[in-house]
Amino acid sequence: MSYFDKVTSFSAVTVTDQGIDLAAFVKACDGLAGVLDSLGSAFGMIKTDITGNVAKVQAKAAENPQVYTTLESIVKAELSDKKRTAAEGLLWLKRALELIAIALRRSSDNAAEELSASFTEAYKTTLAPFHSFMIRPVFSLAMGACPKRADFYKNLGDSDPNFQAGFKSWLEGLEKVVATLVTYYVAQGIDKDVYAKK
Repeated sequence: MSYFDKVTSFSAVTVTDQGIDLAAFVKACDGLAGVLDSLGSAFGMIKTDITGNVAKVQAKAAENPQVYTTLESIVKAELSDKKRTAAEGLLWLKRALELIAIALRRSSDNAAEELSASFTEAYKTTLAPFHSFMIRPVFSLAMGACPKRADFYKNLGDSDPNFQAGFKSWLEGLEKVVATLVTYYVAQGIDKDVYAKK
């Protein structure tokens, strides 16, 4: 059994005209932990950021679960507020998910490319533009510290006959969710369009 058979896939996250289902999204984000763990201890800071930002979204949703059923409903509610804890948390979460989606797509499409190259290139277009000159070297070092691609995929169970199908579905689901979030944030004028240009 591969890792992707054990977690909620991003492909299970419903996206409608109203937005991205919040509860399913949170469950899928829980499944990122093993992926990030497989990338090594250098990704601990990214895992911590993701966990913290998911918690901000959950805390806002808990205020009114009947109203906050989509990610977009939370952002919309906070747009007029001076304090946008959940919306800003989701913005940084979106950026981290962009990094993962772009890097793993590069890795998936180019079997000769090591993860360190995939993540370094993805970092340049996702998080780097929003990091200060003091933070960029720390993250660049983390990207370069990725394990060998063979070890990464082995840790996720690539010897399982269903691995490729599960990974493909998970990644395509992640890309769909990220693209939907990017489109929404750009439409609201609160983030630059990075992912849609790829």
